[in-house]
Amino acid sequence: MNRDEIRGSYTVNQPAKRKARILVVDDDPGLLRLLTIRLRAENYDVEAVENGTQALAAAVRFRPDLVISDLRMDQLDGIGLLKELQHRWPGLKVIMLTAHGTIPDAVQATQMGAFGFLTKPVEKQELLDQVQKALRISGFIDTDQDWRAELITRSPLMEEKLAQAHMVAGTEARVLITGESGTGKELLARAIHKASPRRARPFIVVNCSAMAENLLESELFGHVKGAFAGASTDHRGLFQSAEGGTLLLDEIGDMPMRLQVKLLRVLQEGAIRPIGSNEPIPVGARVISSTRTDLTQLLAGGQFREDLYYRLNVVHIEMPPLSRRREDIPVLVAHFLAQVARDSGTRKIYAPEAVELLATSDWPGNVRQLHNVVRQNVALSQTPIIPVEMVQQSLGGTQGKLPSFDEARDEFTRSYLSQILQITGGNVSQAARLAKRNRTDFYKLLGRHQLVPDDFKGR
Repeated sequence: MNRDEIRGSYTVNQPAKRKARILVVDDDPGLLRLLTIRLRAENYDVEAVENGTQALAAAVRFRPDLVISDLRMDQLDGIGLLKELQHRWPGLKVIMLTAHGTIPDAVQATQMGAFGFLTKPVEKQELLDQVQKALRISGFIDTDQDWRAELITRSPLMEEKLAQAHMVAGTEARVLITGESGTGKELLARAIHKASPRRARPFIVVNCSAMAENLLESELFGHVKGAFAGASTDHRGLFQSAEGGTLLLDEIGDMPMRLQVKLLRVLQEGAIRPIGSNEPIPVGARVISSTRTDLTQLLAGGQFREDLYYRLNVVHIEMPPLSRRREDIPVLVAHFLAQVARDSGTRKIYAPEAVELLATSDWPGNVRQLHNVVRQNVALSQTPIIPVEMVQQSLGGTQGKLPSFDEARDEFTRSYLSQILQITGGNVSQAARLAKRNRTDFYKLLGRHQLVPDDFKGR
């Protein structure tokens, strides 16, 4: 991110409407052209490639919502492509194209996970019907992108995570979202819910680390009258309250072992048994889990059940920390300022130097910390323009940790010279040869970085 980008004016773009993206794969140039024309005429965004290898490369760049692939191709055939797409992007729908003689193979492909198949020559209306049905089932929202409106980003890394979330939204696959505190794991879970066929049903969050074990058990699974002292009525658990919708188990790594066993049973049987009852109640809620902790470490320490881990971790999405998406900081700041203005009527902006400091500082608390700093600055600033000094005060010792290019280069050079002197025991001639520099230039480098060869002799 350069200085002009940071200091320049910045605005938050509303989520733009977009067309459904369809990747078409066929080694017949004539059919490839025909399918492309027909789909583009229906306002779809189409990418056309001639083989499976090209299709995998295009999928990374194009991020399709649907793939239409020929079954018989050289190099990587349709079955091989289907398997690879399913592995990389679970939930991505694939329609197979087949000649009459390969219909049994196409049926086999649908049994392996293909959405359906079309026989050649492809009838136009059948093609469009299949495409519309596949997109509808996958959860694609063709009007706008309101499903992701709360996740403000211009980061390619975040766009990759959102594309993965959108692909899995139309499936029933369980999702495990990991990442540091404050990275937006709950927002991503909510976005998956909004992009899914369950969007009209409840989205409910329970924090597994925020309550005592017995209370968490009661909240999740419910209890019947008389199960506890003073319990005069039945209590519906959150699994029942989220019926038809989505239940987010936040901080799943903190769930007590006894409740892990009970949760595993629910996922295996598709039914809950409220406390005090042996009557199973069918569960129709989709489960998404999130955690800030490394579950693999908990597995190794015997603190998390391996069988539950694999039940929950069907699709894994890792939310990146803010330090890996610094290009998002100016747009997030603008978004938070606009939020405050809508909520309170107070309109303020940051001085350019203040935005620069925000964009180059460490954010151990990630987006949540940035949000809190912006709200605090707006509340305390006595002027319409928030000065850099106020940001420095808010950040304390965390500001300015990102070195400049020159500082980073000097730090690397000094470290490199120290290492090479240590290897040669302070022998300047040998060190200069290893560095492929002449002795005079090497001595100049040592002097510039205040390194004395004698300090390395005898090490």
